[in-house]
Order: sequence, then structure tokens, then C-alpha cells
Amino acid sequence: MINCKDIVLAIESSCDDTSAAVLVNGLLASNVLASQKVHEAYGGVVPELASRVHQQNIVPVVSEALRQAGIEKSDLSAIACTLGPGLLGSLHVGVSFAKGLAIGLGIPLIDVNHLQGHVLAQFIRENETDPIPEFPYLCLLVSGGNSQIVLVESTEKMTILGLTIDDAAGEAFDKCAKVMGLPYPGGPHIDRLASEGNPTKFKFSKPHIPGLDYSFSGLKTSFLYTLRDNIAQDPDFIKNNLPDLCASLQKTIVDILLDKLEKAIKQTGVKSVAIGGGVSANSAVRKGVTDLCKKYGITAWLPKLKYTTDNAAMIAVAGYFKYKRGEYCDLSIPPFARVSI
Repeated sequence: MINCKDIVLAIESSCDDTSAAVLVNGLLASNVLASQKVHEAYGGVVPELASRVHQQNIVPVVSEALRQAGIEKSDLSAIACTLGPGLLGSLHVGVSFAKGLAIGLGIPLIDVNHLQGHVLAQFIRENETDPIPEFPYLCLLVSGGNSQIVLVESTEKMTILGLTIDDAAGEAFDKCAKVMGLPYPGGPHIDRLASEGNPTKFKFSKPHIPGLDYSFSGLKTSFLYTLRDNIAQDPDFIKNNLPDLCASLQKTIVDILLDKLEKAIKQTGVKSVAIGGGVSANSAVRKGVTDLCKKYGITAWLPKLKYTTDNAAMIAVAGYFKYKRGEYCDLSIPPFARVSI
């Protein structure tokens, strides 16, 4: 048993991953995640199936997180949970479990914004010596449902400078992968195949959106038309050009992301840039952000790959900051499918 004042259990269930983590005095003691393979056959997440699997996973995942951290439920100081955004049925499982456990233990409940968790993932520390960013910094938040540039001035003050007006970068990866016949999720498969292809072989449409906002719908249409027109001439076009298609698509998406990020760096004058979200695991995105930061002589903060996807460690960190500020939530608060950062 750990005799410690500040021990926070965090629960994440916003989409198709059930995760629980324990933070002890600000350091990560455990992070357990159960992924759902059931959605692969459908080419995307099926909300009803996701919520049912969360119900099966929530107890063993939380139990394992406590076991790995070497603590008992009675040691906990507070419980943090993702309140949104996400799939409402999935959120209800995690939030309801967290509420019940908080009531049973008589400890505070902390609501966490899932997007803020991604932004603050840079503060996940496994050891006291692990470095953390200084404020202010920019965060390029890129995932299946979000593409936005956030100015992070403190752990509680975040301003969205630009966001997608239609699809997100992750959706562009997955939907284009689907029309090429690649498995779900398509992003990792495109990343792998792109390493074998020519990124300048094909040209796809890039949006002309003012300001720092993003758009990926035109790119998807351009990609689809390229396939349609070429398949009409060669039925095996995709098979014969798969690595080049993936490399060209990936380069276009990364170019779109970096173009607006570079503008934001110039406008804000920040000294560091972080990335977060599932797409931050993409090798081209990581290299592109690193090279861009080198160009301007600023620091690039790249999360460890295990903290790029949805995980409770980032929820624990965001929850811990709120715990230290004494910001608890009422037990009657409901989860939200859509909520801004």
C-alpha cells in the first residue's frame, strides 16, 4: 500500500478504447488499455457495439490499473473521467462507473475534457526527471474527429486558433484508406505503405481556406476522382500504385497541416510546439513538425506513441491539475457527445 496524499484514478471511454490509469503525486503509476477489435469488420466504430464492450472491459481494466499501481481503492484521493466529447453510449459507461465508485468511496469526482487531455499529454511523467513544456506553446491536435491548432497558455487556459470546417485529418486518412480496400483503421496502414512509395507521384487538391482553419473534404473528393478516372483505364490501378498513392496522400495531408501550423507559429511567436491525438503517431507528421520547429529554432514536443491514442494517462494528468486546483464536479453532471476544448 502507498501512503500518499494525492492519488488519482482516471477512466477514459470516449470511443472504442477502455482505459484506466493511476497518477501518484503527479507521476504515472499505471496505464491500462483494452482495445476493441470488433469494429474492424465494419470499417469503422459501431457506437452500440462500443458501449457494450466498454461494459465488459471497465471492471477488469480498472482493477488491473489499481493492481499495477500497487494501491487499493481506499487509497484513492479522487476519480477523474472523460465527460466528453465522444460517443455518448461509451461515455455513459465510464462516467457512470466513475460516479458509482466516487460515491462508494466518498471521494471527489473530476470531469475532464477529452481534447484537453490530448493537449496536456506532454505532461505525462513516468519519472521526476521527465521534461515538460513551458507555457505558452502551440498544440497541433490531430485525430479521427479533430484537427485544430490550440494556443496553450496554462493548464486551464487554452484558445483554439484554427479548426477543421468539415472533416478531420484522421477521417481523410481512414476514408481514403477504405476506398483503397485497406483495413480499418486506415491511417497506420497508409503510413506503413507510404514509406515504400513516391510522395510526388500524384497530386491532390489542397484547400484555400482563410485564416488558420482546416478543410479536408476537397482532398477526399480529389483522391476519389483520381481513383475513379484511373481505374476506368486500368482496373488494377490501385493494386499497381498502392505505395505511391499512400505516399502522395500522406504528403498532401501533412502539407495541409503544416501550412497552417507555420502560420500560427509566425503569428504567435511561441517557442515550442506540441502535437497530440491519434494522427500524431504518423511518422510523416512527427517528422514534419520536428523539421518545422528546427526551421524556426523552437522546441518540438512529440508524445510517446503509446500516449497518442485515446488513453487514461492523459485524462489522469488533466484531472490531476484540476484536483490540485480543487475543481470537482457535481455527481449529477451528464456526459456530452459534443463539447469544445
